[in-house]
Amino acid sequence: MRSILIAIDFSENAERALAAAKLLAEKDVTELLILHAYQPYIADVNMTPGNVMPGLGGADFLTMTTDLEEEYQKRLDEYATALTAEGYNAKTIWALGTVHSAIEEAINDHVPDLIVIGRTGTGGFLDKLIGSSATQIALNSPCPVLVVPPQTEPARFKKVVYATQFEYEENNILREVFVLMNHLGADLTLLKINSDTQPDIQPDNQYIADIKSHFTIREGQIVTRKAKDVLDGIEAYCDEVKADLLIMSTRERSFIEEYLINPSITRKLVVDTHLPLLVFHLKSR
Repeated sequence: MRSILIAIDFSENAERALAAAKLLAEKDVTELLILHAYQPYIADVNMTPGNVMPGLGGADFLTMTTDLEEEYQKRLDEYATALTAEGYNAKTIWALGTVHSAIEEAINDHVPDLIVIGRTGTGGFLDKLIGSSATQIALNSPCPVLVVPPQTEPARFKKVVYATQFEYEENNILREVFVLMNHLGADLTLLKINSDTQPDIQPDNQYIADIKSHFTIREGQIVTRKAKDVLDGIEAYCDEVKADLLIMSTRERSFIEEYLINPSITRKLVVDTHLPLLVFHLKSR
Protein backbone atom coordinates (compact mmCIF):
# COMPACT_ATOMS: atom_id res chain seq x y z
CA MET A 1 0.00 0.00 0.00
CA ARG A 2 1.57 3.24 -1.16
CA SER A 3 -0.23 5.76 1.08
CA ILE A 4 -2.88 5.91 3.81
CA LEU A 5 -4.78 9.08 4.66
CA ILE A 6 -5.75 9.34 8.35
CA ALA A 7 -8.17 12.05 9.49
CA ILE A 8 -7.66 13.02 13.14
CA ASP A 9 -9.38 15.42 15.53
CA PHE A 10 -7.04 14.98 18.55
CA SER A 11 -9.68 12.98 20.43
CA GLU A 12 -9.23 9.44 21.74
CA ASN A 13 -10.61 8.24 18.43
CA ALA A 14 -7.66 9.83 16.65
CA GLU A 15 -5.40 7.43 18.54
CA ARG A 16 -7.62 4.52 17.47
CA ALA A 17 -7.51 5.61 13.83
CA LEU A 18 -3.72 5.89 13.92
CA ALA A 19 -3.40 2.49 15.60
CA ALA A 20 -5.52 0.91 12.87
CA ALA A 21 -3.53 2.62 10.11
CA LYS A 22 -0.26 1.33 11.56
CA LEU A 23 -1.59 -2.23 11.46
CA LEU A 24 -2.23 -1.89 7.72
CA ALA A 25 0.90 0.07 6.78
CA GLU A 26 4.21 -1.30 5.57
CA LYS A 27 6.94 0.74 7.25
CA ASP A 28 9.31 0.78 4.28
CA VAL A 29 6.58 1.36 1.70
CA THR A 30 3.54 3.18 3.05
CA GLU A 31 3.34 6.92 3.59
CA LEU A 32 1.00 7.91 6.43
CA LEU A 33 -0.75 11.19 5.59
CA ILE A 34 -2.09 12.66 8.85
CA LEU A 35 -4.81 15.20 8.19
CA HIS A 36 -6.46 17.64 10.55
CA ALA A 37 -9.34 19.82 9.35
CA TYR A 38 -9.30 23.00 11.44
CA GLN A 39 -12.48 25.04 11.78
CA PRO A 40 -11.74 28.43 13.38
CA TYR A 41 -14.00 29.54 16.20
CA ILE A 42 -16.54 32.15 15.09
CA ALA A 43 -17.45 34.48 17.92
CA ASP A 44 -20.90 35.90 18.47
CA VAL A 45 -20.93 39.42 17.01
CA ASN A 46 -23.25 40.51 19.83
CA MET A 47 -20.71 39.73 22.53
CA THR A 48 -19.34 42.69 24.44
CA PRO A 49 -16.05 43.11 26.33
CA GLY A 50 -17.90 42.20 29.54
CA ASN A 51 -18.90 38.75 28.29
CA VAL A 52 -16.97 35.58 29.03
CA MET A 53 -15.78 35.17 25.44
CA PRO A 54 -13.83 37.95 23.72
CA GLY A 55 -15.67 39.98 21.07
CA LEU A 56 -15.20 39.37 17.36
CA GLY A 57 -12.26 41.35 16.00
CA GLY A 58 -10.92 42.22 19.42
CA ALA A 59 -7.28 41.73 20.31
CA ASP A 60 -8.10 39.02 22.87
CA PHE A 61 -10.18 37.09 20.33
CA LEU A 62 -7.46 37.23 17.68
CA THR A 63 -4.84 36.12 20.20
CA MET A 64 -7.04 33.23 21.36
CA THR A 65 -7.72 31.93 17.85
CA THR A 66 -4.09 32.30 16.79
CA ASP A 67 -2.87 30.46 19.88
CA LEU A 68 -5.43 27.69 19.36
CA GLU A 69 -4.46 27.21 15.73
CA GLU A 70 -0.76 27.12 16.60
CA GLU A 71 -1.44 24.59 19.36
CA TYR A 72 -3.30 22.27 16.98
CA GLN A 73 -0.57 22.58 14.35
CA LYS A 74 2.00 21.70 17.01
CA ARG A 75 0.01 18.65 18.10
CA LEU A 76 -0.35 17.53 14.47
CA ASP A 77 3.43 17.77 14.01
CA GLU A 78 3.94 15.79 17.21
CA TYR A 79 1.92 12.90 15.75
CA ALA A 80 4.19 12.84 12.70
CA THR A 81 7.32 13.04 14.85
CA ALA A 82 6.17 10.12 17.00
CA LEU A 83 5.36 7.99 13.94
CA THR A 84 8.71 8.80 12.36
CA ALA A 85 10.44 7.72 15.57
CA GLU A 86 8.61 4.37 15.26
CA GLY A 87 10.00 3.91 11.76
CA TYR A 88 7.00 5.06 9.73
CA ASN A 89 7.07 7.52 6.86
CA ALA A 90 4.69 10.26 8.03
CA LYS A 91 3.52 13.56 6.57
CA THR A 92 1.05 16.11 7.95
CA ILE A 93 -1.77 17.82 6.08
CA TRP A 94 -3.23 20.99 7.64
CA ALA A 95 -6.60 22.01 6.17
CA LEU A 96 -9.25 24.62 6.87
CA GLY A 97 -12.91 23.66 6.77
CA THR A 98 -14.97 20.53 7.37
CA VAL A 99 -13.39 17.10 7.57
CA HIS A 100 -15.46 16.03 4.56
CA SER A 101 -14.20 18.85 2.32
CA ALA A 102 -10.64 18.45 3.62
CA ILE A 103 -10.62 14.75 2.82
CA GLU A 104 -12.00 15.37 -0.67
CA GLU A 105 -9.21 17.88 -1.33
CA ALA A 106 -6.56 15.54 0.08
CA ILE A 107 -7.84 12.71 -2.14
CA ASN A 108 -7.44 14.92 -5.21
CA ASP A 109 -3.97 16.11 -4.17
CA HIS A 110 -2.46 12.87 -2.85
CA VAL A 111 -4.56 10.00 -4.33
CA PRO A 112 -4.29 7.72 -1.24
CA ASP A 113 -4.84 3.98 -1.45
CA LEU A 114 -6.87 3.96 1.78
CA ILE A 115 -8.62 6.40 4.10
CA VAL A 116 -8.87 5.79 7.85
CA ILE A 117 -11.38 7.78 9.87
CA GLY A 118 -12.56 7.47 13.45
CA ARG A 119 -16.34 7.42 13.84
CA THR A 120 -17.57 9.87 16.42
CA GLY A 121 -21.01 9.73 17.95
CA THR A 122 -22.98 6.71 19.01
CA GLY A 123 -25.11 6.06 15.96
CA GLY A 124 -28.06 7.98 17.35
CA PHE A 125 -31.13 9.36 15.61
CA LEU A 126 -29.38 12.24 13.82
CA ASP A 127 -26.58 9.97 12.59
CA LYS A 128 -29.16 7.68 11.02
CA LEU A 129 -31.26 10.54 9.64
CA ILE A 130 -28.70 12.75 7.96
CA GLY A 131 -25.61 10.56 7.92
CA SER A 132 -22.37 11.22 9.79
CA SER A 133 -19.19 12.48 8.11
CA ALA A 134 -17.81 8.96 8.38
CA THR A 135 -20.84 7.59 6.51
CA GLN A 136 -20.55 10.06 3.64
CA ILE A 137 -16.81 9.53 3.32
CA ALA A 138 -17.07 5.74 3.51
CA LEU A 139 -19.79 5.49 0.87
CA ASN A 140 -18.56 8.10 -1.60
CA SER A 141 -14.77 8.05 -1.57
CA PRO A 142 -12.99 6.68 -4.66
CA CYS A 143 -10.71 4.47 -2.55
CA PRO A 144 -11.39 2.00 0.29
CA VAL A 145 -12.26 3.53 3.67
CA LEU A 146 -11.65 2.06 7.13
CA VAL A 147 -14.11 3.34 9.74
CA VAL A 148 -12.94 2.86 13.34
CA PRO A 149 -15.76 3.01 15.92
CA PRO A 150 -15.25 4.39 19.43
CA GLN A 151 -15.94 0.99 21.05
CA THR A 152 -12.76 -0.64 19.71
CA GLU A 153 -9.04 -0.55 20.48
CA PRO A 154 -7.31 -1.85 17.32
CA ALA A 155 -4.43 -4.09 18.32
CA ARG A 156 -4.47 -6.66 15.51
CA PHE A 157 -6.38 -7.71 12.41
CA LYS A 158 -6.09 -11.50 12.46
CA LYS A 159 -9.69 -12.72 12.20
CA VAL A 160 -11.44 -10.98 9.32
CA VAL A 161 -15.00 -11.40 8.02
CA TYR A 162 -16.02 -10.35 4.50
CA ALA A 163 -19.81 -9.95 4.45
CA THR A 164 -21.33 -10.46 1.01
CA GLN A 165 -24.76 -10.95 -0.56
CA PHE A 166 -23.45 -13.04 -3.50
CA GLU A 167 -25.53 -10.82 -5.76
CA TYR A 168 -22.79 -9.07 -7.74
CA GLU A 169 -19.40 -9.98 -9.19
CA GLU A 170 -16.84 -8.97 -6.56
CA ASN A 171 -13.63 -10.63 -7.79
CA ASN A 172 -11.76 -7.34 -8.25
CA ILE A 173 -12.41 -6.43 -4.64
CA LEU A 174 -11.68 -9.94 -3.38
CA ARG A 175 -8.34 -9.80 -5.16
CA GLU A 176 -7.40 -6.72 -3.11
CA VAL A 177 -8.78 -8.32 0.03
CA PHE A 178 -6.68 -11.48 -0.36
CA VAL A 179 -3.55 -9.38 -0.93
CA LEU A 180 -4.32 -7.49 2.28
CA MET A 181 -4.95 -10.73 4.18
CA ASN A 182 -1.56 -12.01 3.06
CA HIS A 183 0.10 -8.83 4.33
CA LEU A 184 -1.70 -9.07 7.68
CA GLY A 185 -1.31 -12.84 8.03
CA ALA A 186 -5.05 -12.89 8.72
CA ASP A 187 -7.72 -15.58 8.49
CA LEU A 188 -10.58 -14.59 6.15
CA THR A 189 -14.18 -15.85 6.17
CA LEU A 190 -16.74 -15.01 3.48
CA LEU A 191 -20.13 -14.62 5.19
CA LYS A 192 -23.62 -14.60 3.66
CA ILE A 193 -26.59 -13.85 5.92
CA ASN A 194 -29.96 -15.04 4.59
CA SER A 195 -32.92 -13.01 5.79
CA ASP A 196 -36.57 -12.70 4.77
CA THR A 197 -36.11 -8.93 4.67
CA GLN A 198 -33.15 -9.07 2.27
CA PRO A 199 -33.84 -9.70 -1.45
CA ASP A 200 -32.12 -12.80 -2.81
CA ILE A 201 -32.26 -12.33 -6.57
CA GLN A 202 -29.33 -14.31 -8.00
CA PRO A 203 -28.46 -17.92 -7.07
CA ASP A 204 -25.52 -17.97 -4.66
CA ASN A 205 -23.94 -21.02 -6.27
CA GLN A 206 -23.02 -19.21 -9.49
CA TYR A 207 -21.05 -16.54 -7.60
CA ILE A 208 -19.48 -19.06 -5.23
CA ALA A 209 -18.37 -21.20 -8.18
CA ASP A 210 -16.88 -18.14 -9.87
CA ILE A 211 -15.01 -17.13 -6.71
CA LYS A 212 -13.61 -20.66 -6.29
CA SER A 213 -12.43 -20.63 -9.91
CA HIS A 214 -10.35 -17.49 -9.26
CA PHE A 215 -9.16 -17.96 -5.68
CA THR A 216 -7.99 -20.75 -3.44
CA ILE A 217 -10.89 -21.24 -1.03
CA ARG A 218 -10.45 -23.76 1.75
CA GLU A 219 -13.23 -25.89 3.23
CA GLY A 220 -15.39 -23.86 5.61
CA GLN A 221 -14.11 -20.47 4.43
CA ILE A 222 -17.53 -19.61 2.98
CA VAL A 223 -20.23 -19.51 5.68
CA THR A 224 -23.99 -19.08 5.24
CA ARG A 225 -26.22 -18.22 8.17
CA LYS A 226 -29.93 -17.48 8.66
CA ALA A 227 -31.02 -14.47 10.71
CA LYS A 228 -34.10 -12.33 11.13
CA ASP A 229 -32.08 -9.21 10.36
CA VAL A 230 -28.96 -9.06 8.15
CA LEU A 231 -27.12 -6.58 10.37
CA ASP A 232 -27.83 -8.56 13.51
CA GLY A 233 -26.70 -11.73 11.75
CA ILE A 234 -23.43 -10.20 10.61
CA GLU A 235 -22.58 -8.79 14.01
CA ALA A 236 -23.64 -11.97 15.83
CA TYR A 237 -21.31 -14.05 13.65
CA CYS A 238 -18.45 -11.57 14.08
CA ASP A 239 -18.90 -11.73 17.85
CA GLU A 240 -19.07 -15.53 17.74
CA VAL A 241 -15.73 -15.89 15.94
CA LYS A 242 -14.20 -12.86 17.73
CA ALA A 243 -13.52 -11.02 14.48
CA ASP A 244 -11.10 -8.09 14.52
CA LEU A 245 -12.22 -6.55 11.23
CA LEU A 246 -15.35 -6.54 9.08
CA ILE A 247 -15.13 -5.91 5.32
CA MET A 248 -18.00 -5.00 3.01
CA SER A 249 -18.47 -3.51 -0.42
CA THR A 250 -20.85 -0.83 -1.57
CA ARG A 251 -21.96 0.24 -5.02
CA GLU A 252 -23.90 2.99 -6.72
CA ARG A 253 -27.65 2.46 -6.51
CA SER A 254 -30.67 3.95 -8.17
CA PHE A 255 -33.10 5.95 -6.04
CA ILE A 256 -35.71 3.18 -6.09
CA GLU A 257 -33.22 0.48 -5.17
CA GLU A 258 -31.57 2.54 -2.46
CA TYR A 259 -34.66 3.71 -0.62
CA LEU A 260 -37.48 1.34 -1.51
CA ILE A 261 -36.23 -2.08 -2.56
CA ASN A 262 -32.82 -2.74 -1.04
CA PRO A 263 -31.58 -0.21 1.53
CA SER A 264 -27.81 -0.22 1.87
CA ILE A 265 -26.63 -2.57 4.61
CA THR A 266 -23.20 -0.94 4.39
CA ARG A 267 -24.63 2.49 5.23
CA LYS A 268 -26.27 1.12 8.36
CA LEU A 269 -23.15 -0.72 9.46
CA VAL A 270 -20.99 2.39 9.14
CA VAL A 271 -23.19 4.03 11.75
CA ASP A 272 -23.87 1.04 14.00
CA THR A 273 -21.02 -1.46 13.92
CA HIS A 274 -18.82 -1.89 16.97
CA LEU A 275 -16.07 -3.44 14.81
CA PRO A 276 -13.64 -1.64 12.50
CA LEU A 277 -15.35 -1.65 9.09
CA LEU A 278 -13.37 -1.60 5.84
CA VAL A 279 -15.52 -0.46 2.91
CA PHE A 280 -14.60 -1.19 -0.70
CA HIS A 281 -16.45 0.28 -3.66
CA LEU A 282 -17.81 -1.77 -6.53
CA LYS A 283 -17.33 0.11 -9.78
CA SER A 284 -20.30 0.54 -12.08
CA ARG A 285 -19.92 -0.98 -15.52
